[in-house]
Amino acid sequence: MPFHQAVAYRSNMQTVTDCAVILSASVLLALSAKLQIPFFPVPMTMQTFAVLGIGLMLGPVRGVLAVFTYLLEGVIGLPVFAGAPELGSGIAYLMGPTGGYLLGCVPAVLISGGLAGLGRDRGLVFTMGALIAALAAIYGSGLIWLGGVVGFDKPVLRLGFFPFILGDLVKATVVALAFHSIRKSV
Repeated sequence: MPFHQAVAYRSNMQTVTDCAVILSASVLLALSAKLQIPFFPVPMTMQTFAVLGIGLMLGPVRGVLAVFTYLLEGVIGLPVFAGAPELGSGIAYLMGPTGGYLLGCVPAVLISGGLAGLGRDRGLVFTMGALIAALAAIYGSGLIWLGGVVGFDKPVLRLGFFPFILGDLVKATVVALAFHSIRKSV
């Protein structure tokens, strides 16, 4: 096989592999949304765990594409969001109280994937810092959105932050430890 054909073949195979990885990550996000403890108005799910892991493992570009794919699946009406289809689906679901948290997954995966890529040799503390910054992106957009939906006169932090932060910090720690363990073994 001539060199230019070999390069084109490798490029095509990489594209197919990337698409499969991105689609698989979007399915992981959908499954993680279904693992939930019902809270009102925001459910406790395993999505932060999945988003942080996707950012670290796929990097910022493929990670963002995976989150966009997941969000698109939800917007077109597939029951991928927590509580869907019982609590609605499509764009209407995204406009509800959890929409800001879901949209916050985009910058979160950019942050976790980008900072982890910069600090691959910097150790666990640097990775934890990247994951905490990613959580801040999720909570920042989520709380602002939640306040807009339920009203800022309501106890927004009590509804959308305090019940979740400890669990999310534990999830971030597990993701960071797993990431460093996998990286050492590869």
